[in-house]
Parts: sequence; structure tokens; C-alpha cells
Amino acid sequence: MGDNPMLKFVGTGQAYPEKRPAQDRADDFLEISRSFILDKAEEQASRCSQCGVPYCSTHCPLHNHIPDWLRLTAEGRLREAYELSNLTSTMPEICGRICPQDRLCEGNCVIEFSGHGAVTIGSVEKYITDTAWKEGWVEPLAPGSPTGQSVGVIGAGPAGLTTAEYLRVAGYEVHVYDRHDRAGGLLTYGIPGFKLEKDVVMRRVQRLKDGGIVFHQSFEVGRDATLEELRQKHDAVLIATGVYKPRDIKAPGVGAPGVVKALDYLTASNKAGFGDAVPEHEDGSLLAAGKNVVVIGGGDTAMDCVRTAIRQGAKSVKCLYRRDRENMPGSQREVANAEEEGVEFVWLTAPVAFEGTEHVTGVKVTKMRLGSPDASGRRAPEPDPGSEHTLEADLVIKALGYDPEELPRLFGSEDLSVTRWGTLRVDHRTMMTSVDGVFAAGDIVRGASLVVWAIRDGRDVTEHMHRYLKAQAKAAAGERVAA
Repeated sequence: MGDNPMLKFVGTGQAYPEKRPAQDRADDFLEISRSFILDKAEEQASRCSQCGVPYCSTHCPLHNHIPDWLRLTAEGRLREAYELSNLTSTMPEICGRICPQDRLCEGNCVIEFSGHGAVTIGSVEKYITDTAWKEGWVEPLAPGSPTGQSVGVIGAGPAGLTTAEYLRVAGYEVHVYDRHDRAGGLLTYGIPGFKLEKDVVMRRVQRLKDGGIVFHQSFEVGRDATLEELRQKHDAVLIATGVYKPRDIKAPGVGAPGVVKALDYLTASNKAGFGDAVPEHEDGSLLAAGKNVVVIGGGDTAMDCVRTAIRQGAKSVKCLYRRDRENMPGSQREVANAEEEGVEFVWLTAPVAFEGTEHVTGVKVTKMRLGSPDASGRRAPEPDPGSEHTLEADLVIKALGYDPEELPRLFGSEDLSVTRWGTLRVDHRTMMTSVDGVFAAGDIVRGASLVVWAIRDGRDVTEHMHRYLKAQAKAAAGERVAA
């Protein structure tokens, strides 16, 4: 036991990488936490209890080999730690930054239950992969022996990029079609730089391009080609578009100028971060500078919006949520970060109308109280009679989540079957849609979810597509022999 580098959780306290002071980080879009130094990463990794049943791994959607690469890190074997972490994830440094570890691996860490504070798994994961990039340990994507078959991937988010990488390694020609001018999906245009700096995403995309994956940017299926045309061009197609249709509010005045969608607001901000010209910033319609901002919603998108508004120089930023803090779906870490930066949370409050004619001037709200649990098990909010009042607002951002777009209509493929929620219907044994040779993965199947689940789905669908493509090649070879 004297030589055991692990099990140090009793004598070594939990420590996360140091956060920059709130007043400093509120002035820029750089990530808020500094990275570990080597000694600190080794120290924190050594706190792992190496338990026989690693709940951290079982509660990770990717089932990462977390205790094993924590031990390697504690022993100073960083390259091996990176290689092990890379076995199960195509984007470990991204997951290390944006996964809600408090709800997944760290939230289920055994020493968290014992009161010693979880191992800081996400911060170590980020450190070892960033180190791998810095030291040149991240190897180029090496395509397998050519199969003579091609695959089309619709959507360049985490699910699509994961599948594209694995299928390219398997020897397929891979083409990725995406509506945006840069790949990455919400990693690029939805998540702000203070959570995920964009060079982290772009270096991953560049590695795929260097590996021979062909990207078709600003390409809209339905406008530039129908789904059927892509089916004719490729031996198999994956739909991994994510969900982009914003949920709306039914309330008087919701269409007033100055009441905007969260994704439009975040996309404009991220484009500006790339140095792009953003007309909506020039005319002020999607810029919070000098304004009283009200964000409606309680998820991670709402947190992204309030913290972006702070950095844009808003006069005030309020977040309205109809339940209380304990029932909020967003990360509690993000709430704490937002409060440190100057965001005011208005709990148990819901909008009933938007005031102003030429432009929004305020949000009429009512206080709420929690009643009996609803179907989800959470207590349902109910209006508190006589509590209506108005909050001043020059910019209102609706951050209520996302639903699927109407893909059969958009893609010109009415035989593409959907569920009653609008997500694509798949055979869960094969992940194939109702259209032969067309598969689906990620949020467009499961609904709005986490990046780590999209990566998992992209990994899973790869196996099904590979099996399908091999069967198609075998059948074609048999037909040639028979002829």
C-alpha cells in the first residue's frame, strides 16, 4: 500500500482548476477556468478510490475507462492516459469542458457519496487531452483500406462527426453535409467560447478534413439536394441534424421587435467571435450592450444567454424561471458562475405578456407556486393570483429548448417516418429509419440531449452502418458472380 499512488482522497481535498475572477472573465469570451498544471492533475487523479464497481464509468454514456486513466495520470503516464481515454471518445477534451459531470460521472463518484468530494474527472480529462494536442500525441486520422463504398452524413454536430471519423477509419469515402459555413453544429455556434473555445472544436474538424473526409458547408438538404438524391449518390446515409426548432411562448406581444430566439442570439455572438461581420450586431437587434436583458428559461441554453449578455455589456441581466432553483434543469455550476458574474435569477416567475409596440419595453410576469408533481415527477408550477407585475426589458431572449424540424417536408422525403414528437422513427435494433439505407442518430432521434449522448449515438450507429454496408457489398459481389 505504501507504493500505491491512489486512494488519497482522505488526505487530499477536492480541487478544481482555478477560476478567473468574475470581473475579469465577464469582459471576454475566454474559458473561465485555467487548466491544471501537471502536479495538480496527478494529485487530483490520485484521489480516485479505484472502486470495484466504478459508478463513474457506468453513469458515463460513453462508459469511459475513467478509473484506469485516472490511475495512469496519477502515475505520470499521461500519454497512456490519453490513449485510453481516446479509445471510447472522439472528443474527450470537449466532453471534459462541457459535460455536466455533476449529473454524470462526478455526481456518481463513490467518494462523493462518502462526503469527501468527487474526483474532478472532467478537469483531468480536459488536461490530459489538451496535453496530448500540445505534445503531438494526437495522431492523424488514418483511413482504412478503401471499401469502394461511400457514406453521406447530414449534420456536422457531435453525432455526425463521430460517425464520419469511425467510418473513414473503416475505409469508407465519407461526405458530410451541413447547413452552416463551419462544421461543429452547436459546438461551434450554440455553445459560447467561455465554455468551449472555438479553436478546440476547429482543430478536431481540421483533423477530419486532413483525414480525407469531405465537408460540404452551407449545404441544405431539400434546397441543394433532396434526401433521395443523396441516397442515389451514396451507399448509405446518416441523418444527424440535431434539433433546431425553438420552442415558443404563447403570450400577447411575443412577436414584438426585441423578443428574440436564443439560438439566433448565440449564433450571432459566436460568429462575431470568429471575426465575421454580423449585421444583427451592427443594427443592435441581437446585441445586449447597454440594454436591460430578460432571458426566459432554466436550462443550459438560458445560462449561455445570460452569461453572453453580461459579456456584451448589458445594463442588467435577469433570468426568469417558473420553478425554483432546486427544480432547475440546467447545471447548478452554471447558475453559480452566472451569479458570480452579475446575473439576477428571478425564481418562480413566468411571463404572461410582452409590452411595447414599436419595440419591447417590458415583460409582464406573474409569480408561480409549486403544486402537485406532474408526469415527470417534478412539482408543477401554478400561477399565484394577484402577483402580476412588469419587469423592464429592452431585449428578451426566449430560451425554452428545441424541438425537431419537419424533416420529411424539408428533405422532400414524405416516406421518412417520425414519432408523435417529430423525432425520426428508427428501428432501435439497427438505427435505420423507415427509408432503406438511411440511418439516424443523436438528438434527431432522442430529442434535445447532451453532447456526450450524441457522441455515444454516433459511435453506436457506426456499427450498424458498417454491418449494413458489408451486407450490401457481399450481395453485390454475389450478383456479379451469378452474372
